Amino acid sequence: MKEKKAILRTCVVTRESCEKKDLFRIVRTPSKEVIIDLKGKANGRGAYLKKDKEVILKAKKTKILDKQLEVLVPDNIYDELLNLL
Repeated sequence: MKEKKAILRTCVVTRESCEKKDLFRIVRTPSKEVIIDLKGKANGRGAYLKKDKEVILKAKKTKILDKQLEVLVPDNIYDELLNLL
């Protein structure tokens, strides 16, 4: 039986390629709302963050998600990500 290829995505903070299951996807929906996409299928512009406390805190400090998604990301998104770890 053929093995499935690992789906790789790049973390916006570490620039490291990881499997999709090891990353959080944060999405800016067409209505400019920012959500955490746990299923990986939400419509909109997405950015990936490694499932690591230090990476999430660095993303909050440097506001890299604001730049990647071109919208202001609320602090409660970062708190939600930390709770999901």
